Amino acid sequence: MIPTIQASPAETYDIELEHSLLQANAKIADENRSVLDRHGITAIDFMGAIGSGKTTLITCLVERLKSKLGVAVFNGDATTAEDAEQIHKQGVPIVQIATVNGCHLDANLITKAIKQIDLQKISLILIENIGNLICPAEFPLGSKARVVVVSVTEGPWMVKKHPHMFLGASIVVINKIDLAQAMGVNPGQLTLDVHKLKPDIKVIHTSCKSGQGIDEVATSLLAL
Repeated sequence: MIPTIQASPAETYDIELEHSLLQANAKIADENRSVLDRHGITAIDFMGAIGSGKTTLITCLVERLKSKLGVAVFNGDATTAEDAEQIHKQGVPIVQIATVNGCHLDANLITKAIKQIDLQKISLILIENIGNLICPAEFPLGSKARVVVVSVTEGPWMVKKHPHMFLGASIVVINKIDLAQAMGVNPGQLTLDVHKLKPDIKVIHTSCKSGQGIDEVATSLLAL
């Protein structure tokens, strides 16, 4: 059975009782990072819109990395567990984080999720944030880095429409490039749009269907 962390309506969230929600979240995120650092664990926060392919990408990454190191996954979703079930088939520790229609994960929920796994056996945690291109950027979780996943099916302007998401990222994945021609979207232009926002960021083109770029993403994560 997959352990589930759920935000209760009364909690929404405990840290709201403090003077500043963002400041309180940042403090907890720092504490999460300290715990992970003490155990030599790298956590990566995957952000992106609904349908960008975050779950499938993480599943592909787990498949490639689980034989090399201890991998765990925290799967954020509003109510359903279908994504977590997909990753669970890979045979790695996974915690489902149900936000009860909340539009992002927060550091408080990650603290709870951390307590559900054996940190002695883990060296990499992949965190799938809620499908949203706005709210997650404001709430650090304690991860070492962030990956933004976009897909060509989101259209040619999505980078320009959501610039804030990319500024805090270490890697941008442009996914589903096998559909680029059908969608009339140029992945190269999306890359240029990202580099206009952050010239030094790494951009990787991927297709989970063909496997293109997945090894490069895995290698880049291990290098963080």
